[in-house]
Amino acid sequence: MEKYARLFLKHLTKIMEFIIAALLACSIIIMIAQLVLSIDALPDLNTYPNYDDLLGTCFNLIIGVELIRMLYLHTPITVFEVLLFAIARQVIIDHSSPFNSLIGVVAIAILFATRKFLFAAFDETEKTVFSASQKVYQINRLFRLEIPYNDKDDTLLDVLLRKMGEDDVEPSAGSCVYFTDFGLRIARIKDGKITRIEVIRSIH
Repeated sequence: MEKYARLFLKHLTKIMEFIIAALLACSIIIMIAQLVLSIDALPDLNTYPNYDDLLGTCFNLIIGVELIRMLYLHTPITVFEVLLFAIARQVIIDHSSPFNSLIGVVAIAILFATRKFLFAAFDETEKTVFSASQKVYQINRLFRLEIPYNDKDDTLLDVLLRKMGEDDVEPSAGSCVYFTDFGLRIARIKDGKITRIEVIRSIH
């Protein structure tokens, strides 16, 4: 019973996240339309939007877009970008004191240092499942990958088994091999044959 409750809550939270993301996206589209329609008032410093209002609104919209990405991607890099834009907005828009600006710049530097030294290459990944018989050169051309192959007849399965042989990895469901900026994982085995292979691409 507890297992089904957890599964229900998992799906429910995903649905709620997508609804919130959709509502946020609709609101941002409406705000962009309002901004475009009122742009003719920009030269008048006494009405909205003046330059400061325009800058602040644009930053808010960018942060909103990054929040949408964070809701449906769930990756560390999206959290990083939300924090980066939020701190940058504070530094650029808020002119309270040089000390506060300095703190903001230091915070941005810490964020970049964290991303450089603490984020692993495969913390940010893009995963796509292909048929094991798919030709590698076609995947490379369509998805802009650089999976190594010997000739045009090489399939994804050929590359996977060759790499597993080099790395002494036993082929089984879930087994992975890694190249420089991507990995290959056995996604499905049917009747003893590998039928689906997942390409795990690192996002830089």
